[in-house]
Amino acid sequence: MAGERLRDVLEKYRRRYGKADREERTRVLNEFCGMSGYHRKYAIALLNAPVETRPGERRRRRGVSYSHSALKVIEAVWAAAGYPWSRRLKALLPLWLPWARGRVGPIRPETQRQILAISPRQLDRRLALRKRRLKRRLYGKTKPGTLLKHQIPIHAGPWRVTEPGYAEVDLVSHSGPAASGEFVYTLNLTDIHTGWCESRALLGRGQKAVIDALESIRLALPFPLHAIDSDNGSEFINAHLLRYCRDRQIALTRSRPYQKDDNAHVEQKNWTHVRKLLGWDRYDSPRAVEAINRLYARDLAAMMNLFQPSVKLLQRARVGSRLRRRYDAPQTPLDRLRTAYDPTRLPGEVRLLIAARDRTDPFVLSESIDRQLLHIQTLRADARPPFPHAALGRRDGPLSPQGAVPPTSFSRR
Repeated sequence: MAGERLRDVLEKYRRRYGKADREERTRVLNEFCGMSGYHRKYAIALLNAPVETRPGERRRRRGVSYSHSALKVIEAVWAAAGYPWSRRLKALLPLWLPWARGRVGPIRPETQRQILAISPRQLDRRLALRKRRLKRRLYGKTKPGTLLKHQIPIHAGPWRVTEPGYAEVDLVSHSGPAASGEFVYTLNLTDIHTGWCESRALLGRGQKAVIDALESIRLALPFPLHAIDSDNGSEFINAHLLRYCRDRQIALTRSRPYQKDDNAHVEQKNWTHVRKLLGWDRYDSPRAVEAINRLYARDLAAMMNLFQPSVKLLQRARVGSRLRRRYDAPQTPLDRLRTAYDPTRLPGEVRLLIAARDRTDPFVLSESIDRQLLHIQTLRADARPPFPHAALGRRDGPLSPQGAVPPTSFSRR
């Protein structure tokens, strides 16, 4: 009898504990520990256990919150957008949803309500099984430079900018397993305030090639470039780049040696804009440079800057042994750029970009990126025919090496 009364008391506390907020849970836990004499950890385990059902009492099951059709639309957008993080996926769903109807068929109002109501945490749960197959790491192969370091100041610590035009730059190598000979690099430039990113491919990392790629990026930006911050590689720390920046009134700074966190913005873009697409294969031909630049300057720039939301770190504070970070709401670089200006006096470049986004189908853009990536994969160093007769398609010559890496794509990675 005493056991039945104890079970009834425990169920009463479990129901109170399950419905309470944080402060009320503390009071319920203190009360339960004082009544039972249990250790707090053991009491928490008891109170978190599921509520037992009485004989003859049926436990009410929770209804389905997200239908199969809603998850099907979400997965289609997630794949076409290049598998973004859950918070970014939540932000881009309203932007992509009007175009999704042409891909998955009619979307009922109830399904649309579920898609727009799903939380980032629920997106993580629903997509967890497929996410585990999509992880890789990146490493660089650039070497530090030693010239003119005393003339280029060091920039360390967080950026305090409130307008576009202050950017970080970095090189990503496409050398494959061996960094011998001349091969392709990608020059990445990331704006701090908006997250706008532009990339260009160059053969080798000579000083003139870096300046030409940087000038191409500067002309493509929809805002003036005021300052760039680089690492200590010799491709950036040289008299040619210093003269180029001074002639165009661009401030040039550098990070501390061996401190990748100083260039955290562009380092993150090295993954999302380069490694995720091109991987770690070797490219070392002018044809590859031309094809990669065609992708970078057109479809990829439109996809990442117009349709892909990103988050910005607002605050970082240490609480005990943990480092807590607070981010702003996800926004596309174009939306951040638009809010940087007076709405009644938007620059002409920004108006053109907004109009271009309104008439562009992101699913068509994603398919175009996939096709270009498949073509770029055929230009890998290990995918080119090793002998002239192979290029003519003769059956007696090897058309491709054994064990070649299969092509990848923007939406499958």
